[in-house]
Amino acid sequence: MYLKSALRAATALTVFASTAAFADTITIATVNNGDMIRMQGLTEDFTAKTGHEVEWVTLEENVLRQRVTTDISAKGGQFDIMTIGMYETPIWGKNGWLVPLNDLPADYDVDDILPAMRGGLSHDGTLFAAPFYGESSMIMYRTDLMEKAGLEMPAAPTWDFVADAARQMTDKDNETYGICLRGKAGWGENAAFITAMSNSFGARWFDENWAPQFDSEAWSNTLNFYINLLNDAGPPGASNNGFNENLSLFQQGKCGMWIDATVAASFVTNPNDSTVADKVGFALAPDTGLGKRSNWLWAWALAIPAGTQKEAAAKEFIQWATSKDYIELVAENEGWANVPPGARISLYENANYKDIPFAKMTLESILSADPNNPTVDPVPYVGIQFAAIPEFAGIATQVGQEFSAALAGQQTAEEALAKAQALTADEMEAAGY
Repeated sequence: MYLKSALRAATALTVFASTAAFADTITIATVNNGDMIRMQGLTEDFTAKTGHEVEWVTLEENVLRQRVTTDISAKGGQFDIMTIGMYETPIWGKNGWLVPLNDLPADYDVDDILPAMRGGLSHDGTLFAAPFYGESSMIMYRTDLMEKAGLEMPAAPTWDFVADAARQMTDKDNETYGICLRGKAGWGENAAFITAMSNSFGARWFDENWAPQFDSEAWSNTLNFYINLLNDAGPPGASNNGFNENLSLFQQGKCGMWIDATVAASFVTNPNDSTVADKVGFALAPDTGLGKRSNWLWAWALAIPAGTQKEAAAKEFIQWATSKDYIELVAENEGWANVPPGARISLYENANYKDIPFAKMTLESILSADPNNPTVDPVPYVGIQFAAIPEFAGIATQVGQEFSAALAGQQTAEEALAKAQALTADEMEAAGY
């Protein structure tokens, strides 16, 4: 099937209007998750159409963020395309660090990008990164274990239900753990998850005067709930687990529930990778009845650092990798359940995709996430699992380390929150807030 695609690609109509007159080799920094690995396997299609070759630098999520941030801020020039997200893109675009994507051809159909994704990857109305896929977060759960516990998962559960179910589903003697959650330190790992969770508990990073709020009751309730839940019903070593580690545990049948990125749905339901592929259900991320759920909004997107000498070839790659045609290519080779989700309106209007079991829940989760109103009480920042200010990544990296240490039993939740309050106050004062 792929051979047919490659042959068709070599002889079909030219896809892009601005094909380079000569071939380049472009270097792309990306994250080591399943959709990006799949894209690398299909890159021959891009080369067949354009003549350009691609060199990949594939990194763990925390490492990727460090590498691309260091490179772009120092104008290192190591990469022609970077995989970044909704936090970095508007800030870096404002700084002039990214090439605007305001000249994509008409057949690319920028207006087909979901408004939430397009808005989050723009600054002052200019698109600076194109979404490879978009995501929110939701509950993925074992239907068989839920039934065995005598419970029925609501479509929109509370944290109390989730905690009770997790404890009932746990059988540590048989290495079955009721819930798996991010514990690995990192602003995009545990800090992202716990921040989104805290929104549903009524917490916030800052009040309207930019004063840190980690000394609030809402933050204490959040972190103690999280730690107690994982201690009672989580896997051993949870403080070391991020997205990929929990994905592996769920696929091995060791997690009763996993609250994480909606994009994981295709991996946990793929029988080639998951031992529980036919036993997975989906529900909205939980709440506490305060009007905010604990789901986030994110896109892994492709952006071009300003100063690259291969801008034309880089734009051709972005047009290929984030296009409607790429979705069709993945569907032809891997099936519709495995196409990159959450980026284009047309995908959710496609009759071939509407019956995918997680499609509706993914879209509902994305559409319900509101980065402009992320918290119960008002805040001066935009962002659900992050605050869209340049200082956030550095501060949240340190806060994530304190939270991870508390989960590992190296300090109490109260000690972690006191340290988070102090270090955040110091950093914000130093930054002039």
